Amino acid sequence: MKYLIKSFTFFCVCMLVQLVGVAQSSTVNFNNNWKFQLTLDSTGIFPINNNWRTLQLPHDWSIEGNFSASHKTTFNQAALPAGIGWYQKEFARTKAMLNKEVFIYFDGIFCNSEIWVNDHFVGKRPNGYVGFEYNITPFLQEKNTIKVKVDNYLQPNSRYYTGSGIYRDVQLIIKDEVYCKASDIFITTPQVSKQKAVVQLDVQVSNPKKNLYQIKYELVDPSGKIIGATTTKLGQQSKQQITLSVTSPKLWSTEYPNLYKAVVSTLVNGMVKDVVETKIGIRNFRFDVKNGFYLNEVPTKILGVCMHHDLGALGAAFNKSAAKRQLQLLKEMGCNAIRTAHNMPAAAFLDLCDEMGFLVMDEAFDSWQKKKNKYDYSKDFAKWHQQDLEAMIVRDRNHPSVFMWSIGNEIREQFDSSGIALTKEMVAIIKALDTTRPVTSALTENILSKNFIAQSGALDLLGFNYKQNAYDSLPIRFAGKPLIAAETASALETRGVYLLPADSNYLWPSDSKDTKSGNVDYTCSAYDNTYAYWGTTHENSWLSVKNRPFMSGLFVWSGFDFLGEPVPYTYPARSSYYGIIDLAGIPKDVYYMYQSEWTKKPVLHVLPHWNWQKGQIVDVWAYYNNADLVSLYLNGKLIGTSQKTANRLHAAWKLPFEPGVLKVVSTLKGKVVLTKELHTAGAPQRLELSVNSRIIHPNSENLCFITAKLQDAKGNLVPIHDQKIDFSVEEGGTIVATDNGSPISHESFKNTAISTLNGVCIAIVKPTKGAKNLKIRAISENCMPVKMDIKLN
Repeated sequence: MKYLIKSFTFFCVCMLVQLVGVAQSSTVNFNNNWKFQLTLDSTGIFPINNNWRTLQLPHDWSIEGNFSASHKTTFNQAALPAGIGWYQKEFARTKAMLNKEVFIYFDGIFCNSEIWVNDHFVGKRPNGYVGFEYNITPFLQEKNTIKVKVDNYLQPNSRYYTGSGIYRDVQLIIKDEVYCKASDIFITTPQVSKQKAVVQLDVQVSNPKKNLYQIKYELVDPSGKIIGATTTKLGQQSKQQITLSVTSPKLWSTEYPNLYKAVVSTLVNGMVKDVVETKIGIRNFRFDVKNGFYLNEVPTKILGVCMHHDLGALGAAFNKSAAKRQLQLLKEMGCNAIRTAHNMPAAAFLDLCDEMGFLVMDEAFDSWQKKKNKYDYSKDFAKWHQQDLEAMIVRDRNHPSVFMWSIGNEIREQFDSSGIALTKEMVAIIKALDTTRPVTSALTENILSKNFIAQSGALDLLGFNYKQNAYDSLPIRFAGKPLIAAETASALETRGVYLLPADSNYLWPSDSKDTKSGNVDYTCSAYDNTYAYWGTTHENSWLSVKNRPFMSGLFVWSGFDFLGEPVPYTYPARSSYYGIIDLAGIPKDVYYMYQSEWTKKPVLHVLPHWNWQKGQIVDVWAYYNNADLVSLYLNGKLIGTSQKTANRLHAAWKLPFEPGVLKVVSTLKGKVVLTKELHTAGAPQRLELSVNSRIIHPNSENLCFITAKLQDAKGNLVPIHDQKIDFSVEEGGTIVATDNGSPISHESFKNTAISTLNGVCIAIVKPTKGAKNLKIRAISENCMPVKMDIKLN
């Protein structure tokens, strides 16, 4: 099949939707004071007893359980329990609800949710990742009870951890007689340049009583100044379209995520009845088949990672501060893009990407009609895929971060003719709602005659997973189509574990039938030399994209370790080894390889630790940039110099171990750029505590992440001795989880004490609302207790 189009250009101004509680309409946070009970009965009958506990949403009951090989979820879902849970909440009908339309919005329930209001059945939604709402106005009384059944009983239903429960935000939305829904506002920019942007707003108005109304449109710049306004004439029309001009716009980009604000106010008889505020990012982008991706006409390599939706020790329960911490770590690494693998993300996650400057490949499905697990989405696809896909598009199409839609990951319909019709259908569904972004799918088959999804001709952009050795053939086989590496690497590491020698590569597993590869202690080497048979090392996968302009960029598998899918192992392993950053949010060594390649900030990172057997031959690597040479010293003696090569992105040496000080020095034309030292550590005698942020607001969702390190008497990290650290909060908060990043630890995340992994662990603390100070204490064997005081703002 011949593709005639040489490049695609997409222009869009997008928004972060925030319904504001003003005028006669309002949006209420509905997360507080829910009651929950996990049922033991597989029939899921509503429990009539007093065993309810009160909690705050978002909530994931699976993460509260114990690891066990007996759970039907299996190790691929972290060997944690699933089951059936019930939630209920009582609320009064307030004066603000009288004569209004009242909706309840759930951003995600996993899974098979059923909703009742005052024992009236409201609706069911099988998909655990999609956001949805119900109009509950007809069922409201003076006093009300909402009940939610969550049925995650049938297992296995996923290849990775899902979590269980109402794990994203819930809102109560109250609307007056004339109103706009957030999803019924679509903003684009037909024109974008440095000199001028034209902002177009298409608005669908709900006006059941056929009132005469007006809409006032205002545009506010990043400094808060109103720079444009217009008010429509009186009318009853259900659809409106207006344009506003912006002179010398401040464009949204990954480096400068400038956000404007659009305000849409609905007026009846001159009174404001409804207000929707939106933050707007003005930008344009395009894909070129030869030269890749352009953002605001600037050539830009997409430097992305794939991210599952779980937040490590917090499970699937979304927390904005935890997600922000993840994104901050990725931003510091140089990452500029996220692929939401392999499902619709939380709306608040996209808000963060808008604010922090990340491009997002927004992905819908991991399976279509053909299943990957016995009880996965394939059983619901035929009935629900259109409704679910439409819900994703109208919720997410106004985010400046979202720059492409993905209709699936490694879909099995690639391999039979049904893939043609299904691809065309889903692309048509998307294009009916948004023509400003390309549609792709993450493909594995790179022979056109065998790939029926590609044969459909409906995809604007082709994403390929792995098979980097075939990249040079792709522009020939798929002529005229822009290309991106939708998934790369599948390299495996345990933080702080080093398997010598480092110049040997390990394929774990070596093929689809291999179940014996690996170490007896269920670890993988932190040298970048271990990977699954379908993948390659991090260095090779990046070099394959870096040196090919026609590859628009890549999404590394994966940004963080995630719960479940512990390739190459089975139980007792229960979380992945793929991440550049471990499950606890502690960077592995390869993090600094990407940082040295993806940023301009000076980088010098040396590995491994310097605690070995005397005379043992040790491979020493250094990731660096902004230098042309790296020198290695042991106890003051020059061992030698090294540098990157065309096929190697680190300096490297071999030397026999001697205790003492290992020092690396990077230089540029003889001038020192950076110096780093590793010291042979003694026995643990002290603890060091640090916090991810000193500016913490004690509200309902903000968390503190406390990192604890075992140190010797001189303050050196102790990398080969692990022991339990017991955390406590003396004032101002509660410990909600602990973690050490180990894929095999069966210590509960809910414990307040946890063992270190190669000298490091974390505690996650929730400040008490209204608290002024947070006081944390940590103790461990043979170490002096240590305290940390954090001021809360």
